[in-house]
Amino acid sequence: MKISDLPPSPAPPSSIAHVETLTNQLENLTLESPITPQWISALSAVSRSVSAAIAHLTPSTNLHFWKLAFRIWNSCVDIHNFTISCDDRSTAETQVKLRNAAADLLLIAGKPAGIPAPEFKAAGFFYKTGLLWYDLKVFDSAAACFEKATDLTAGVRLERVRDVEERKLLLDVNLARARTAWEVGDWNLTIALLNRSRNLLFGYPMCYRALAEQYLQFGKVELGKMKPIGGSSDLATSPSKLLNEALDLCDKGMRTCKHPDENIDFQNLKGRILRLLAAERLQTEDYEGALRCVRVLREGGGKEEHPSVGLVAMRAWVGMKRIVEAEKELKGMLANKSVPESVCLSGAEAFLAAAGIEAAKGILIGLVGRYRLGASAALRVVQRVVEGEGGGATAGRARVVAELVSDDRVVMAFSGDELEKECTAMHAILWNYAVEHFGLKDYETAAELFEKSMLYIKHDEMNRPRRANCYRVLCLCHLGLSQLDRGQEFINEADKYKVYLQKGAEKEAISQVEDLINCAEFNPEYLTLTAHEAMASNCIPAAIASLSTLLRLYSPGKTMPLPEVAVLRCIIQLFQKNHSVANELEILKYTRRVRVRISEIGAENFFPKGEIGAREMNWFAVHAWNMGLKLAKESKYDSGMEFLEMASDFYNMGKESAENTAMVCKALILTVASMIANEDEKESMLDSDIKKALEMLDKAKKILSSHSIAAASSMVIDDNRPLIEPGLYFLHTFNTYQILGRLSEDPSSKQLELIKNFVSSSSKNWTTLNLLQLGLVASQTSHPNPEVANFALKTCLSELLASPIPDYQLVSLTLRKLIGLTAFTIKEDDCKMNVAYEVYLQAYRIIVGLKNNEYPNEEGKWLAVSAWNRSIVAARLGQLELAIKWMKMGFALGTHLKGMENYLPKMKECLATIEKTITEEENNMVTS
Repeated sequence: MKISDLPPSPAPPSSIAHVETLTNQLENLTLESPITPQWISALSAVSRSVSAAIAHLTPSTNLHFWKLAFRIWNSCVDIHNFTISCDDRSTAETQVKLRNAAADLLLIAGKPAGIPAPEFKAAGFFYKTGLLWYDLKVFDSAAACFEKATDLTAGVRLERVRDVEERKLLLDVNLARARTAWEVGDWNLTIALLNRSRNLLFGYPMCYRALAEQYLQFGKVELGKMKPIGGSSDLATSPSKLLNEALDLCDKGMRTCKHPDENIDFQNLKGRILRLLAAERLQTEDYEGALRCVRVLREGGGKEEHPSVGLVAMRAWVGMKRIVEAEKELKGMLANKSVPESVCLSGAEAFLAAAGIEAAKGILIGLVGRYRLGASAALRVVQRVVEGEGGGATAGRARVVAELVSDDRVVMAFSGDELEKECTAMHAILWNYAVEHFGLKDYETAAELFEKSMLYIKHDEMNRPRRANCYRVLCLCHLGLSQLDRGQEFINEADKYKVYLQKGAEKEAISQVEDLINCAEFNPEYLTLTAHEAMASNCIPAAIASLSTLLRLYSPGKTMPLPEVAVLRCIIQLFQKNHSVANELEILKYTRRVRVRISEIGAENFFPKGEIGAREMNWFAVHAWNMGLKLAKESKYDSGMEFLEMASDFYNMGKESAENTAMVCKALILTVASMIANEDEKESMLDSDIKKALEMLDKAKKILSSHSIAAASSMVIDDNRPLIEPGLYFLHTFNTYQILGRLSEDPSSKQLELIKNFVSSSSKNWTTLNLLQLGLVASQTSHPNPEVANFALKTCLSELLASPIPDYQLVSLTLRKLIGLTAFTIKEDDCKMNVAYEVYLQAYRIIVGLKNNEYPNEEGKWLAVSAWNRSIVAARLGQLELAIKWMKMGFALGTHLKGMENYLPKMKECLATIEKTITEEENNMVTS
């Protein structure tokens, strides 16, 4: 008998036998054979007949139906896995109908004896079937499945559901119903189901995250429907309401986390929520609200900021007419390599529209210096400046355009044969704008624009006619201004060095310098003269080219017009006048050369004798120190640490003094700090780097403990700061701890010994804040050391409490961290509870002995609530005596805290209930 030959409404004498026959036929189908609608109709007819006689079914019959339903379901899964790549909707619907029939059969079978949690298994079938209907957008069938799943589990008391998967199923079904109601526009049911879901979280982080994610998705959809101002008329489904609910759940869920990985997931989710909330506030023109969201996002930390954060902040500042702050945000976006080009360009155009054309240069230089498509960015910005507000040719706007397009960095962005199209476009923009001014008889402005347009004409045969046209029109402009000599100058294209400098033609002037050394009567003195002439004309690149050419001529025994060290210092100073990233790399290159030359010929031969040499040496030491600090502040740690290392070398070469020794020590310690920071941002340190860092720290340690530095500790510098700040001892210890953690062998004992020695040192150059920071680092880094964390935090707490006026904000933070640390320092759960209880007991003794408001109230509430939550966990595990112990602790803490008055009666009642339960159980045991 074939499935296609089955009658549409069979009425077999034995229903169970007929269902078994149908199941066997389904299992024997080849995977290529389709499931016909007649087969599903036959199964449905049998199900209806069985359902009518459900009261007369025996337990064994129920169990048989249960097994048959599972066989049908498993066959459906096999067929689905084979046809998963099939896009035929009718096939998909047929398979879902068959699954629906299998779930209905389970519903008929009821609760057979011997099947654990049968209602949850049946609910799981309906839930999975409903998801498939949902994917097919058959929302009425999906809703029916989800409602059946809800009805099956409705009679189960939540506190008796122990299995994690079963608890998760309750929440998943509720959320699926909410999504289905949302799809059909039943907002009231959706919100009611979401609110009901709060009772199904069971304190699990994954449940909080799932519900928060659902609120987030609904908020995102509603945000996309919002108009520029205003939004949804229903406050319950407004994006703001939905996203705030998601944020609240996210914060609550974070408090339930027990593992760092879970906390990271919540941090990422919270970031997504806050970014959408900031966008929603920006859309409703609540700029302060948007900035609050941005502030919270940034306070949350993280290695890398999402590209949209800076854009939202910038648009908010623009909306508030705070141009300075908006410009700061935009510069931050331009400096952030992870921000896409399109986002930066969009932000730049929005800022330019608000700030006006005067701000265009800073924007353009940032775009050109940051992106590979700098030429395209420059074209967009220049075009916007040319068009301006309402367009029109004005002298002020023309000056800005001329300044923009003549900047070296902009011109460099158009270099390269592949940018011919962009060069032509820029030349056309400038030419057309110059023609406008020429038509207005503003010949001076027109001449300047025509001259700048020549910067974007390639020096090749194809572009000679275009260049000739520029010279002709420039001649006309100067004739119009009665400047006949300038007209002749452009016609003849004079190429003398001084003329190039006066014209600002840097490339031509540099080319002229290169030609000098090929002259028959060349003398190195000529290069010093050209350098002076270039500096007098403020043509820095030409001056650098002259001195760099001079530097190449130095050799042992050769007489030169200037000492080599003076030439290097002048080149570095010239690069420092032009602020750009490229210049920083050039400065680093020439500073390296100083150190290389010293190692080759010795400091005594490289620097002049006497006081002049000492001043030169000190200049390089101060220069390397300042550059190292500057780059470190800008998070350019790879270059910064090299400058700081060179600073330690230069100071070490100087005369022996307490000041120089102190600076060597500082430079060594900060070099290691930069190495650690560079690793956190880029790549892991090599073994050689770790060894080098330990050697530097060892040198610094010897300096800190030497007699010569003791005098420096009492000395002060210009601003009355001590030459050796107490914080330097802590930074040395902190860096040493970090580097030890990167050793291949287990560093735990060495780290603990280091911290103990630091605390017990006779000089006591540390504060409680230092100890707290060490404790936090030891407990939170990727390589935690619980023993160090425990020692540092306990010592910190003892020192804080021993103070005449303790800082109870720090006390509360230290207590909280000690409580969290018990999960890592103690292995067995009972010991964890005991150690944690001792910390709570210590906190209680502190709070009891204080006046009102001395202990931070929110921290006190956290202690009370977390102690009470521990009791709930113990109670659910059946550990009633332990639950009472924690309840009493939570209640005792609550009696001494403001804002707990409303909770205390309920806590007391709950405590009495559990105590009564224990008493009754004990009595029953005695009776039995």
